[in-house]
Amino acid sequence: MTNTIDFQKSFDSVKTLMEMQAAAITKSVELQKQSGEQLAAFFKTEAEKAKELKTPEDVVKFNVEANTSLFELLKAQGEAFTSLAKEAGEEAMAEVSKIAK
Repeated sequence: MTNTIDFQKSFDSVKTLMEMQAAAITKSVELQKQSGEQLAAFFKTEAEKAKELKTPEDVVKFNVEANTSLFELLKAQGEAFTSLAKEAGEEAMAEVSKIAK
């Protein structure tokens, strides 16, 4: 009993997986860039707001609002990275499943 190995199919599968990895890395780098830009803009805006603070009550209110906004921003960024990871993982598993058939 002789089984022939389809090397072209194996090479194509490896190529597809590598292309998927490259695409995921590219998307990840873009998300990192966007995250950095968002954080920089956030801190610039908050620094401008802080210049207007006059009373201790203003400082406390500002601090609470700024931290709440920062954590919401970080949460959204984390969700974007989680979504990217989930999508890339699902695509990779689907491709590996095709290879295994």
